[in-house]
Amino acid sequence: MALAKHPIAKHPIAKHPMIAILGLGYVGLPLALAFSRSGAHMQVVGFDIDAARVNALCQGSDANGEADAVELNAALAAGLMLSCDAQVLAAASVYIVTVPTPVNSDKRPDLGPLEAACRLIAKFLKRGDLVVFESTVYPGCTEEFCAPLLSEGSSLTLNVDFVLGYSPERINPGDRIHQLASIVKITSGSTPAAADQVDALYKSIITAGTFRAASIRTAEAAKVIENVQRDVNIALVNEFAQVCTHLKLDSAAVLAAARSKWNFLDFRPGLVGGHCIGVDPYYLIHRAQSLGYHPALISTARLVNEGMVGHICAEVLKLCARRGLAATSAKVLILGVAFKENCSDTRNSRVFDIAAELQSFGAEVALYDPVVAAAHGDVVNGMQLITPTSGSFDLAIVAVAHQQFAELGAAGIRTLLKPYGLIYDVKRLLATADSDGRL
Repeated sequence: MALAKHPIAKHPIAKHPMIAILGLGYVGLPLALAFSRSGAHMQVVGFDIDAARVNALCQGSDANGEADAVELNAALAAGLMLSCDAQVLAAASVYIVTVPTPVNSDKRPDLGPLEAACRLIAKFLKRGDLVVFESTVYPGCTEEFCAPLLSEGSSLTLNVDFVLGYSPERINPGDRIHQLASIVKITSGSTPAAADQVDALYKSIITAGTFRAASIRTAEAAKVIENVQRDVNIALVNEFAQVCTHLKLDSAAVLAAARSKWNFLDFRPGLVGGHCIGVDPYYLIHRAQSLGYHPALISTARLVNEGMVGHICAEVLKLCARRGLAATSAKVLILGVAFKENCSDTRNSRVFDIAAELQSFGAEVALYDPVVAAAHGDVVNGMQLITPTSGSFDLAIVAVAHQQFAELGAAGIRTLLKPYGLIYDVKRLLATADSDGRL
């Protein structure tokens, strides 16, 4: 059993209720830290099946960069327990589930991690317990999928022996301004009393306050529409940017002009990856289709955003052809592999798809991301990250707008290119002319 420096025996749990958080990633770890310092007189245990992750956290190291050593060590010293031994869950009276909810290769919901968490909790579930889900799901999943698993494994009855809550996570990885306590938290419960309990639980750590949804299904749907809205708007500007390419216009300049109107929505073109925007719409699409309705706009937005990899690769190959450069001899540097700027998270990053696609045409592709390398090392998703040398590449693709790349600027990036090398900016869907003004 991997525990924090202070073993369970030194922190008797009988005096206070225990809250158990399942999953210690970008969502679960901030929750565990927040509850451990809330003064709510609850013993807090964080559980994760990844022993290496637990051991690193117990040593004060968070590879995700969401917590520093000082914060982690202070929480551990104050009594926070972190473990990969499921037996620590036995004494809990409140369970919060923060496991991932990805999609499979067919873009269908993969509820495997959620099912495993429910079956694990069911082994320890007792009368009077509360189970809260934060994982993003389709409307109805908590009560129709999770509740039966909990009842089946525990022989307890929902809303008689135990209750449920749903409070969707709103964590924004890499964001140092909008963090857990400063983001309003949606809360809900399977009964009015459960809703009161869930709301009070989160009010103890959320300074921004809470918003009580009318039902669990309402809260589930609210989470999904948050990210569907963004996906649709990004698809709009991605399509618009492609039109600008045909019009020989700089989409960034056009959008900058449009933003001068007070109610213009500020979305930028580019790749859509990560654990939310590139995934959550498929949960709503799946649920709608199961009910006989095809959400055309949401589905089309997904097609547009999924198609950006192909569009970018086609534009890059065209640039090579214009220079008389065969794809098989092109040396391409991709700057950034995270799913978004100023973040080390590479989950569902479409940059790796760009690299693989260009390699399939014979191009020699190198990946450079100092943010990801600092957090996760030089090999990510089975691909090597490099530190580029000057004058080595025919073309650079700025795939992720990390601050380091903005500070490097076009002039700095050009030093990595061969004479007359080009820069292709994914956020503008546009190539920058070389030092001679040629494309």
